[in-house]
Amino acid sequence: MLTLASKLKRDDGVKGSRTSSTTSDSTRRVSIRDRLLVKEVAELEANLPCTCKVNFPDPDSLHNFQLIVSPDESYYQGGKFQFEIDVPDAYNMVPPKVKCLTRIWHPNITETGEICLSLLREHSIDGTGWAPTRTLKAIAAEKMQQSNSFARF
Repeated sequence: MLTLASKLKRDDGVKGSRTSSTTSDSTRRVSIRDRLLVKEVAELEANLPCTCKVNFPDPDSLHNFQLIVSPDESYYQGGKFQFEIDVPDAYNMVPPKVKCLTRIWHPNITETGEICLSLLREHSIDGTGWAPTRTLKAIAAEKMQQSNSFARF
């Protein structure tokens, strides 16, 4: 089975055989996850509403960041809800890990901050689980919708 990773390795091997064998150790191959994250983070930041903000504790690390949601309507208007998003190495085949750092009561958030959404599961009974076609933007949209649904509970 041909995968993107094997194709990239093969392409890098072909390019490497054409260049001189004295390549620097400082040049390293960028992972598929990091390539995807550069594009997806730029798209996420460009499309976030004013009630949301992305924060990168380490600017050199795109795979671990925080999403801060401040609803401007609903029961939680004026609140500030912080979510930590950790993107694993196997992304986009597996979903990112999302945790709510703000202590809050919500049916989809446990006391320890774990998020219970089918979107964040690899395998879901209802068929709406994670798929490689989903993006970080879809997760952020789900979080914004969830914060607006606080008023219903």
